[in-house]
This record gives sequence, structure tokens and C-alpha cells, in this order.
Amino acid sequence: MNSQPRPAPRMLSRRRMLGTLAGLSGAVLLAGCGTGAAAREAGAPRRGGVLRVGVTGGGSSDTLDPHTPATNPDIARTLNLYEPLLHWDENYTIKPAVAESVTPADGGRTWVATIRRGIRFHDGRPVTPDDVVATFRRILDPADPKSGASSLTMVRDVTVAGDRQVRFTLSEPSPIFDQYVAEYTSGIVPADFDVERPIGTGAFRFDSFTVGQQSVFLRNEYYWRPDEPHVDRLELINFAEDDARVNALLSAQVDAIDQVPLALTGVMEAYDTVRVLTSPTASWLPFTMRVDVAPFDDVRVRQALRLIAGRAEMVNQVLSGQGVTANDLYSRFDRDYLRSVPNREQDLERARDLLAAAGKPRLSLELVTSPIQAGTVEAAQVLATQARDAGVEIGLRRVDTSTFFSDQYLSWEFAQSFWNTRNYLPQAASSSMPEAPFNETHWTDPEYVALIRRARSEMDATRRTAMVAQAQRIEYERGGYLIWSFPDRVDATQSYVGGLVPNRTGLSLSGYEFRKAWVGQ
Repeated sequence: MNSQPRPAPRMLSRRRMLGTLAGLSGAVLLAGCGTGAAAREAGAPRRGGVLRVGVTGGGSSDTLDPHTPATNPDIARTLNLYEPLLHWDENYTIKPAVAESVTPADGGRTWVATIRRGIRFHDGRPVTPDDVVATFRRILDPADPKSGASSLTMVRDVTVAGDRQVRFTLSEPSPIFDQYVAEYTSGIVPADFDVERPIGTGAFRFDSFTVGQQSVFLRNEYYWRPDEPHVDRLELINFAEDDARVNALLSAQVDAIDQVPLALTGVMEAYDTVRVLTSPTASWLPFTMRVDVAPFDDVRVRQALRLIAGRAEMVNQVLSGQGVTANDLYSRFDRDYLRSVPNREQDLERARDLLAAAGKPRLSLELVTSPIQAGTVEAAQVLATQARDAGVEIGLRRVDTSTFFSDQYLSWEFAQSFWNTRNYLPQAASSSMPEAPFNETHWTDPEYVALIRRARSEMDATRRTAMVAQAQRIEYERGGYLIWSFPDRVDATQSYVGGLVPNRTGLSLSGYEFRKAWVGQ
């Protein structure tokens, strides 16, 4: 739960509620409006019960594959069924998970993972080095590389090194190999893994899965963390629309929801039956411009769009002030995050000059938007309004989340995306390198690529920092992302749900780690 003192409950007038909700969509039912019965409190941790969670997005492409999650429901399923060797905790620091350690040797050319003693899969079988080897061979399968493969291109071989040890032999030194294997896309599975029979070491085991609707998981009796998980049953329910998700919480159809529409945070806080959980993050909601198609193949057009964005206004209007402005760069929690470049302020006159120089003084664009995260559609609307003052017409094409993440996803010419907290080099491997699985902007800048490839194998921290800084300057000047903010993550639970804490990873509801949650009486 939010560690901040909770303000005294206050009554919310129906007029204020109606006015606020109408600003969102006008469709939210008011089944939970008013105070009704006294709020139940979470109390001390307790065993048992069912936790029902409403999660943003999902659709016909939903998957249980631990190595290809794309949407929020996918990620939530992955984090509760599977675990990687290491993981990022709520403070965005690396902690042991399936492995008790992953350590470098031979100047970073070799890394050795030691499997936690006594850890078991959902079916009771112990996790063996053979399972870890098979997991990474599955991720790196050249015929079918999974999402994490692009970060692990330096892996030359993965071999058994002892009763509990696995050796990763790399083709080049890696100073941050532990960061790559800590990503949730590297969940350890049995050597005979079958996605139709999903087995991992996560706190919950599979019970049922209805694509595009919901997943049901049960308590893993073999789980290695003492006294976790607390609840016996976890239900993850898809919600494509904000108002349906909010209403499900207010009417007690679910116990928790991710991504409260930020304009509604104050409304939610007024309920004494609801707890709001706010987390500062390094997540980001970029606009994506494909640098290989007109008009975005002209860097002046990309620069103009970046100057059109009034970032402070967007943070205030879209996020209700709950977040900070961004500077077209990601990874603000990275020690190497570039803080020395000037803040990019709105400059419509300069934007018009750039567009005129590019031969596009009256530009018309289509922006593909979708409710893939709280605030994306609203951000598109605000940018379209701001653009008119610079002579740019932006027509919005709204699609549902399934369509957005369909086969067309990486083909959108001007669209949006969402990313959670990552340090710079792992993020570049995921989205800014030519071989990245999600290179949404089709960015292939040769100077940038050379710098990143050198930096990712540079063991000297000072030299690596200099290379990463130069790469960021290039992306700041001519990249394809328009990154306007780092939004806070705001989630909500019923007052009787305990154990969830603020989390810097950008993943909602305590990093979707529902092993920590309990349901009070």
C-alpha cells in the first residue's frame, strides 16, 4: 500500500463526481458512489482468499509464453507464473530469484549462475542446470528468437557447470549481463516446456486461461519464498477501456486495478473503500516516428514534432501533474542518464521554420492511437491540438489494443508505445538497435549503432559512460522517439487488500508481484 499518510475520508458530491467522470468518457457507472458500508481494512498478513485484478489491455494476441509478453495482461501473467534467474525489486535494484547468484569471471567474458538450493517447478520437479540451459536455448533459438534474444546476442554458449551451476560463455565481455537476465522475459522453464502446459517457479500455478478475457492461477504449494503467496487464487481480468476498469473497482467486481486514469485519482482517493497506490517510475509513453518513411525520414520533421510538443502542458492535462517532463531520452534511473542536454521546450516558431525548410509548411499526418496505457489516447489528443498552432494537422486513428499490437504494430508510421523502467543499454537493445525486436522507429543510425556496440562490451565504467552519453546525444538530436514525460504509475485497490507497495519498475500494482498481496477479512 501507499506508505504516505492517507487523508481523512471525505464525502464526494455527486455533481463533482459526474463532472469529473464526464471529462473522461461519461460512461463510468456509479455503482460504488457514496460511502455505503464501512471500509474493510487489510489488517495483518493472512492466508487464503481470492484476489481479482483488473488489468489494462490485452486481446486476441494474449499469450502464456514467458518469453514473448507484449501487453500488460501478458506481463502480469508472466510475473506470476515464471521467474528469471535474477529480478528487479521495487527499488529497481537487482535481487536473486531462481539463482542465488549470477557472477562474472574472465573479465566479463563468462558469467556463472548458481541455482537456488531446493527451488522447484509447479509440478514439484527441482530446477536443474539442464532446465536453465534449455530455457536460454529456447530464448535464443535462431529459427524463432524470443523477445529477450536481442539483449543476449553476445551469448556464445550456455552449458552445465556443476550440480547447481550454469556457465554463460560470451563472445565479448559484458559488464551488465546480470541486467539482461533479470528481465521478466527470461523466465526459467523446464527443459520439456510446453506453452499449452505452462510451468514455472512463480508464486502461482496455471489453472485456466481464456484469451482476451481472463486468467486464473492457484497458489504454488512448492513456492520457495516463506509464507508467500498469501492468497489461494489469483484472477487476472482484461479491461480494454479505462471506464470499465474503474467501474469494476468501484462496484467491487474486482479487488484491484492497474493504471487509474490520472484525471480520476482525486475521485478515487475520496472513497474510504479504496486505496490509491502511487509510484514514481522511469516508464515512458513515446510517440513513435518511423525514420525510414516520409515525412519522418527528414530529421527536420522529427525535430519539428518534438518542438511542437508542449511537455509541461501535456503532463498537466494528460497526467494531472502526476509525472515529470522528459527530454526525448529514456532511462532516467540509469546512473548514465544524460542530464546535461537542454530541456526541450515548446517552440512553435522554430518548428514552423524547420517544416518550411523541409518543404512541409502545411503538414498533414495520421497518428495511430490506442488505450494501451492510461493516458495514451489523451496524449494524442493534446498533441493534435498543439500541432494546429504550428500548421500541422494530425488526424487520430484510434484502434483497439489487439489491432494495435497485431502484425501491423511495427509498421505504424506515426503511433505511440509504452515502456517500463529499464537502464539505457538494455532498453537500446530492445528498441533502438537494428536487431531490436521492437524497433518501432526503424532507427538504424550508423554512428549510434557503433557506439552502443562498443559500450555494451566496455568493462571500464568511465569509458562506457562516455560512449553512452554520446549515443544519447545522437538520439536526442535525430532519434525517432518523441518522449514527453515519465508518468507516475497510479493504481488502486480495495481497502482490504494489503501487501502492495510503490514500485519504481514501471510495472503496476507492486510490479504485478501478487505473491505479496493478501485480502483482509
